[in-house]
Amino acid sequence: MPDRIDSLPGPSADGIWHGLLAVPALVQPDVPVPPGARVSIVVQQGQMRWVGPDAALPPGWQHLHRRQGAGALVTPGLVDCHTHLVYGGQRANEFAMRLAGASYEDVAKAGGGIVSSVKATRAATEDELFAQAAPRLQALLDEGVCAIEIKSGYGLALEHERKQLCVARRLGEAFGVTVRTTFLGAHALPPEFAGRSQDYTDLVCNEMLPALAAEGLVDAVDVFCERIAFTLAETEQVFQAAQKLGIPPKLHAEQLSDMGGAALAARYGALSCDHIEHLSQQGITAMKAAGTVAVLLPGAYYTLRDTHLPPIEALRSAGVPMAVSTDHNPGTSPALSLLLMANMACTLFRLTVPEAMAGITTHAARALGLQDTHGLIASGRPANFVLWPVGEAAELAYWVGHKPAATIVRQGRIHGAMP
Repeated sequence: MPDRIDSLPGPSADGIWHGLLAVPALVQPDVPVPPGARVSIVVQQGQMRWVGPDAALPPGWQHLHRRQGAGALVTPGLVDCHTHLVYGGQRANEFAMRLAGASYEDVAKAGGGIVSSVKATRAATEDELFAQAAPRLQALLDEGVCAIEIKSGYGLALEHERKQLCVARRLGEAFGVTVRTTFLGAHALPPEFAGRSQDYTDLVCNEMLPALAAEGLVDAVDVFCERIAFTLAETEQVFQAAQKLGIPPKLHAEQLSDMGGAALAARYGALSCDHIEHLSQQGITAMKAAGTVAVLLPGAYYTLRDTHLPPIEALRSAGVPMAVSTDHNPGTSPALSLLLMANMACTLFRLTVPEAMAGITTHAARALGLQDTHGLIASGRPANFVLWPVGEAAELAYWVGHKPAATIVRQGRIHGAMP
């Protein structure tokens, strides 16, 4: 099957995009944007070369082709910084089990959960996994996503983890989108290692991670540190192996209980700690000191019908950046709308609209180590931005089930309506 499911690359976005309504906080800090002022973005060779008020456009750019924004709201391309997008099968039956009263741990003990996705993923070929993941990715791209993280973790054996990561790389190339891959070999114990957690952790650290890193398939390393998954000691072992290879860590931290994982991850300079419903003040202090991003995953909170809110006010008071992501996965967050996650982050977690917007752009980019290239409208960066037919940024978190993106510029190419 052809990889280019997204058809041919869109037309070049080169030219002057003018008459745009910007969100000042999402524009490079040294560019003053008066309230209500229209701004221009100059794109050349797929890069944003100049950003500023329409009236301040330098004469040297005046000759370029003009694209009328007509007052559309412009934001950076959205960033989905935590997904498990590549997997085999689906787990709707577990959704029904939870509705009947089963807990997350009950499902796992019954042979469901991550292990059921492992079975389906191992049985699928690379092409089959690509075909299943492609429409999921397209749904996110249609809503304005311009960068995305894709984790492994449903193979739990070298050949199958490699298969997932290879599909993630193929998706990035086929759809013309920035993909950051995360090796999540320490996601769960595979059936053949039941009762031998340390043996499996050794395999992850000594064989799987070095091999996949040598093949250029790993941008970051993650661990599910939880009482039903991996201990603090096992998590640190994985972090030490990643550190030796120069690979940054991330962590599924404090989702079901306070394991102290966030503080550990911060000591290793983690890009992010994700879920964090049970995050302690000690963890918050450590994350602040390390510059680690807190990634909020309201889709999992909602699907699991959780009632233990993440410590939003404490994170806010400490100045820890908060990102928002879909956590797309087959078991606990089958979500394919980052805007819906922004709405949930506001309604369930009480984020403000500016916090939610930064959460799906600037802070999400930082959670992937992409803060120098994504998440902000700024000169010198690749052209990744979205035009929205709305009057204010609040509408992006306000509408439910509506995908209002009019024009998406991704990697310097135009997708959607031509201005």
